[in-house]
Parts: sequence; C-alpha cells; structure tokens
Amino acid sequence: MDMPQDSPMQRIAAIVVNYGTADLTIAAVQSVLARHHGGRDVAVHVVDNASPGGDAAALAAAHEAHGWGARVTLWPQTVNHGFGRANNLVSQALAAGDAPPDAVFLLNPDARLENEAIDILAASLEADPRLGFAGAGVLSPEGVPVTAAFRFPSALGEFAQALGFGPVARACRSRLVPLPPDHPEGRVDWVTGAAVLIRMQALREIGHFDPAFFLYYEEVDLMRQGARLGWTARHVPRARIVHVEGAATGSGRPVRARRPAYRYRSWRHYYTKNHGRGGAILAGLALMAGMAGNHVLSRLARRDPPRIERFFGDFWAHAMGPALGLRADSVSDDHKG
Repeated sequence: MDMPQDSPMQRIAAIVVNYGTADLTIAAVQSVLARHHGGRDVAVHVVDNASPGGDAAALAAAHEAHGWGARVTLWPQTVNHGFGRANNLVSQALAAGDAPPDAVFLLNPDARLENEAIDILAASLEADPRLGFAGAGVLSPEGVPVTAAFRFPSALGEFAQALGFGPVARACRSRLVPLPPDHPEGRVDWVTGAAVLIRMQALREIGHFDPAFFLYYEEVDLMRQGARLGWTARHVPRARIVHVEGAATGSGRPVRARRPAYRYRSWRHYYTKNHGRGGAILAGLALMAGMAGNHVLSRLARRDPPRIERFFGDFWAHAMGPALGLRADSVSDDHKG
C-alpha cells in the first residue's frame, strides 16, 4: 500500500443521506455549518434517497431559507440506493474530480455534531498515516454514551450474543461484536457509520462501499476490506455526536419487531464475502442455535423469550437457505424486501 504523506486534512466532504427525515437532516446540516472545524474547508453534500413525501422539496426550501449557498450541495434521487450506494454517488464523483477532498465524513441524518468532532477526527488522521477510519463517540438524546465501536463478527460471537446467557457471554467476551459504550479511545476493528471520517486514499484503494449491500453491514465490510489493505480504524470518543438511533432506518423499533429481508441478505453477503460459503453456513448455524437456546432458557425461567418476530422463517428464506444453495435470493435487492 502506498502510504499517505503526513499532511493536514484541509478539505473534507461531509455526506448526509436522507430518507424520510428531512427535519432531522436539516438539523444535521446546520450542526456541521455551525462549527469551525479548526479552519478546515468542509463542504456538505445531502443525498435525498427518493424519500416518500416532500423531503426533496423541503431540503431545497431549507437550502434557500438558510442561505446554505455553495456550502451545501443537494443530490436529489429518483431511486432509493440504500446507504452505501448513496454515499458512493458523492464519494466517487468527488474522487474523480479535479480537487478531491482529503477525507469524507459520513453523518447520519438522525445525528448532529455535539462539538468540533470533524476537527478532532481529522487531527487523528493527521497523526497516524495508517489510520483510514476515525469514528466519533455517540450520545443518546439524553446525553448517555452508546456503543460506537465494535469487533468484527464471528460464528462464536453470533452464538453467544443470540443465546444471551451471562456465563456464556462472559466466557466469549472477546468475541462479542459490540464494545462497551465507555470503551476508551484507541484502535478497534470497526466504528459506527453514523459519524466516521474516512481518508479518501483509503476509500480509493478499497473501491468505496460494496454496492451489493443495501443497508446494514456495509461499513463493517468497508473497514474489513480496509484492514486487509493495512488501514486501521480508531474510536475517538472525544469527538461527539448526538444520535436519535433508528429515526432514519427504523432500527429503533421494538426488539421483537420483524426485520426487513435486506438485513438478512446483507448478513449473508458479509459472511459469504469475508468467510466463504462454509463460514456463512457455520455462522448461520451458530446464530440459529443461539436463538433456539435463548428461547429454551427463557421458557425455563418462565419469561417471554426476546425473540425477533418470524426470525427463523425469514433467516432461512434470505440467509441460510441461499447460503446452502437451497433457495435463490438476490443479495443486492433493494428496500422492497
């Protein structure tokens, strides 16, 4: 890998992908424009992912009313591209331009900067030429830290997390995906895509987001591909954002709620791509065993199991069956599932 020179991150492109959250997106943009970023040149790009209703018009009206001018570029779309592909629209166009930015900052539409997060993250990239990804600390609207740093998924971690049994979880602590909300600053496997600064050179070498992902696992895969090329990820909780989790994706709904098909497809694509078909099958069996074990333990304890609605049927239809070659199911299907 050609290592970058130790040079300041002078030009940064912030990307916000909107889908049905125009008011929150406007607040996210305003939070970026209100900061000084250590004197860095930060341009904002807003992709409206073919939102239902009048989001595109609302964003255009806000652009005029707030006088955003050349600081903010709107990218209205007629198709919902999902998260990774929508970010690719902007990052690939900027990478191919005459003056590409030094880094790209991804900010969820349901998030806002709490401090000079972009400046703090950029300083982290400047201090370490091998650092490809710097992720901010995340606070709930009540100001409580939430998990923003993670380990890469594994079959054992899938089993332990799905089982939800204390002794097993403690024994497999080093394999569980989420790190504690108070995890200290330092190198991690991957950081949340809700607020992450990505070095443009890393994006170019990786090839940007894998377009096969519609939603979920795309940032995990991006940072896994980066790790294979020698790029590291760092959790930087000194940089802070407030995140209204799930407002944009619906992931904040009850634990038992049925998951969309594309979540299972993304799970399968991630494992197949990074661990092969055998690895995907092993992880799938581990996840299903953990979910079944959780159900049994809950019944023995005389409490309702925290099962996901229609999990086994959906997981078989969109993840396990296709991995085994027993069902045909498109990996890159859109939000229709």
